[in-house]
Amino acid sequence: MATLESLNQEIAAQSAHLVELRKQQAEGSIMDEAKKKLGELKKSLALLQGAGGSRDASKKKERLLLKTAKGTRDYGPGEMFCREHVERIVKECFTTYGGSCLDTPVFERKDILAGKYGEDAKLIFDLKDQGGEELALRYDHTVPLARYLAMNGAITTQHKLWQVGKVYRRDNPVMSKGRMREFSQADFDISGVWDPMLPDAELISLLCTILTRLEVGDFTVKVNHRKLLDGIFEVCGVPSDKIRTISSAVDKLDKLPWADVKKEMTEEKGLDPVVADKIGEYVKHKGGPELLELLKADSALLANASAKLGIDEMELLFKYLDAYKVMNKISFDMSLARGLDYYTGIIYEAITEASAPPGFEAANAFASSSTIATSSAQTHAPTPPKKKSKKPAAEGEEEEVDESQVGVGSIAAGGRYDNLVGLFTSAAAAEGKKAPQLPCVGVSIGMDRIFAIVWPKWVERGMRSKETMAYVMAAGDGLIAERIRLVQELREAGIKVCYAHFWSTQAIDVVFVP
Repeated sequence: MATLESLNQEIAAQSAHLVELRKQQAEGSIMDEAKKKLGELKKSLALLQGAGGSRDASKKKERLLLKTAKGTRDYGPGEMFCREHVERIVKECFTTYGGSCLDTPVFERKDILAGKYGEDAKLIFDLKDQGGEELALRYDHTVPLARYLAMNGAITTQHKLWQVGKVYRRDNPVMSKGRMREFSQADFDISGVWDPMLPDAELISLLCTILTRLEVGDFTVKVNHRKLLDGIFEVCGVPSDKIRTISSAVDKLDKLPWADVKKEMTEEKGLDPVVADKIGEYVKHKGGPELLELLKADSALLANASAKLGIDEMELLFKYLDAYKVMNKISFDMSLARGLDYYTGIIYEAITEASAPPGFEAANAFASSSTIATSSAQTHAPTPPKKKSKKPAAEGEEEEVDESQVGVGSIAAGGRYDNLVGLFTSAAAAEGKKAPQLPCVGVSIGMDRIFAIVWPKWVERGMRSKETMAYVMAAGDGLIAERIRLVQELREAGIKVCYAHFWSTQAIDVVFVP
């Protein structure tokens, strides 16, 4: 006799079979037969549940576990007041820089998101089949924006578009550091053909303005260029099919020492150790415009077309950033790679003191490598704190993350992605038809990571938790109607007001809160 458990297993298997048939575009008769069988199984399950026909039905009802899903959290009124303050400043800056608001759905067709995120694709939340469509929760705002622009013809008119909303990543969360599975991002993107590096400089200026107004503390915007980085990889001898995966490894130098990154490149990704050492000699450098002079003296780099273009554009970018008066916030960091596949030019990210893991300094990333010459400042790398022992994960559960070993990470990041819109228009165009292209550059601000930095300061300062400016109170009981009339009069005058019981020697008080 079938049990609830066995029927549920059969239903799951039949559902998976039906999805597979849809993917294979099976004949209608085969699809109908599979749907009919699934319907019969569900009907049998409903009858069994209704009749209480298994021992499972007689089991004692389990207590409901009241908690949010892993990687998500609730925000109370005080926290939301702070978050709205952060969001208000971000939106004000977006409009000050000439942006127009956009909104896209929180889920997309899975084929829209597929193949855009490199190794991070494993973090996409898959919704499986929903009414005949394979869907997934959006990973960021950039790909949905590119899809939107492609759907609207990829017109080359210059646009400045911004969007604030939630995105989703199936990552191991660290809630106290703003690293979550559901989190808010604020994006500002500039599309169309402009003079070289003008929109790129505009976005970095916008980012510096926002972070200064939010009072996140000292911050640095690390910048690099994908074409320069790709040229370095080519000069060092990285095979073309490994460039993206090696780039992803290099990007971890803000979290791991060079020895660990080199091990990933050589042992996990099959790169020649000699090639890895050559890469290390380049990506250890960071500085300002003076670093460009060092690169321009490298004949091997200048002979590479990609690297030469990257150097020229970085030089122009620094000229404009100097005009924006933000060069004091900029670090030309050649270890910055950004793992996402769609970047084609300038890349950048903003960090604070809380960004790096405790006990790790990015400047000491190379201190543990005997093959890289280090400065005297780099030879005194701190001893990382001893990791806490973790409980082994139970079957079906994810391994617990030691929060003491994790930093907040970058609080904003972005870059140029000139080919992403064209990727969509080409895929949608008829064979042989030329598809329009649309260059773009954007910045994404991690609102939850910024909140993790701003909120403790907000509490320490005793900041307000609501916008109420006045309370109307009365002594003892009664006078409710009178209070309501006064409250209504104040509200009509545009004053944010509440009324409450309060024992006082006065008949009616109007108290204004500073």
